[in-house]
Amino acid sequence: MGSLQFTTSDLQTSMRGVRSSPTLLCTPLMGTTVDQMLVEMRKAKEIGADLVEIRLDCLRNFNPLQDLEILIKQSPLPTLVTYRPVWEGGQYEGDESKRQDALRLAMQLGAHYIDVELEVAHDFNNSIHGKKPDNCKVIVSSHNFHNTPSAEAIGNLVARIQATGADIATIATTALDITDCARIFQITVHSQIPIIGIVMGERGLISRILSPKFGGYLTYGALEAGAISAPGQPTANDLLDLYNFRLIRPDTKVYGIIGKPVGHSKSPLLFNAAYKSVGLNAVYLHFLVDDVEKFFNTYSAIDFASGCSCTIPHKEAALKCMDEIDPIAKKIGAINNIVRRPDGTLTAFNTDYIGAIAAIEDGLRELNGVSPGASPLAGKLFVVLGAGGAGKSLAYGAAQKGARVVVANRTFERAKELAEKVGGQATTLAEVENFHPEEGMVLANTTSVGMKPKIDDTPLAKHALKRYCLVFDAIYTPKETRLLREARETGAVIVYGTEMLIRQGFEQYKNFTGLPAPEELFRTLMEKHA
Repeated sequence: MGSLQFTTSDLQTSMRGVRSSPTLLCTPLMGTTVDQMLVEMRKAKEIGADLVEIRLDCLRNFNPLQDLEILIKQSPLPTLVTYRPVWEGGQYEGDESKRQDALRLAMQLGAHYIDVELEVAHDFNNSIHGKKPDNCKVIVSSHNFHNTPSAEAIGNLVARIQATGADIATIATTALDITDCARIFQITVHSQIPIIGIVMGERGLISRILSPKFGGYLTYGALEAGAISAPGQPTANDLLDLYNFRLIRPDTKVYGIIGKPVGHSKSPLLFNAAYKSVGLNAVYLHFLVDDVEKFFNTYSAIDFASGCSCTIPHKEAALKCMDEIDPIAKKIGAINNIVRRPDGTLTAFNTDYIGAIAAIEDGLRELNGVSPGASPLAGKLFVVLGAGGAGKSLAYGAAQKGARVVVANRTFERAKELAEKVGGQATTLAEVENFHPEEGMVLANTTSVGMKPKIDDTPLAKHALKRYCLVFDAIYTPKETRLLREARETGAVIVYGTEMLIRQGFEQYKNFTGLPAPEELFRTLMEKHA
């Protein structure tokens, strides 16, 4: 099937909205006892959830009459009761009629929502005909744990759900690619019935966060990271505090960071706090992207992917999707900042080199007391480990400041190719250990060696670090890598990857919004969360 474009017309439809009230935040209760669930309910209320989902299939010794009475009557929040069978991804393996009896009982005892599966919805809804209390809504749900079908197939599924007499439809599919979310967004926007549209898995995360943009009835947020009720479910805290869920509206602009992996990125933390601090109607997400061209072809609306940060491994691949590339970024051959213009065209920049080089220069000034006028990199021997996107940025940036650049890479050919572009020398990573033509060199690591979870790895042995007066590591998870720790022990000035992140972030924020970055806020957040 060809890629489905999510265009401006879809978003205009969403701005008319299928619901006037905001999307609800529902927290699933996964306790195995009634007492545990009561504790979880109170916690959900404290966090700021709108309702709780009582997952009866999680209870170990479930006594319907006694337990439902307690759970529904004592809940401080409205309740959604689900008794999910194994055949639809739940834990219940018992008698089907007993399962449905429990759901009917929950309805009589005052549950606000009952969730039943499409396969049994006709029978269930017929059985409660004329008996359903006015304040109770039946959610009919369909889960696909394999993929996300075509828009047409999903539309047919919604029609089938509607035909059962459902008040609300839940369509949960599985993301094989982030562009699968576009089909759920389209269905949510155009549906005649209130809809909960969720794409499960890490690639589907944006479907959960952006429910309010597309008129979704509710979204699920876990009490904690270890208590998710479906793959890829964020925590309620992350939805509310990290992504500013309550501020997302149909006309909210969507920004994000494109990468693979991308979940570790601190950028959403910085940008969402910055947007909130100045009242910008925008949200910044993690975009786990496999195919960057497919991503931009699918999400072509003006206010979707309005601006993107771009990280490993897409800094070079994204170039071919751009309408315009900043001259410096073109020379580097890698981009990390993409802005969608009002006419829908994409313009790319490289802010990595600005952030990293400025931080390294400040470190050298501190060391040598060089006057602010001249670059302290001029004439220095600058060794770059790695020839990928970040390596290119640093090699180019250092050369521009008058440094003599040496590029070291695992494959010599790539090192040579980059070195020739910046008028430098090339070597392999294996040879760097014995490379010391002079003292007081500058080292910049742009490889992923030493990044979480392999924090005990280092790209260069400690004894080799004695030749360097300053060592920079582009890695920022962890903040203090083994390389930086050992460099400090040998007496070198160290520059954290967080500095590159923060300073390139200032530039990106400016490119995205046209406003100066809230530098103090960025620094405070990085200090707190690095």
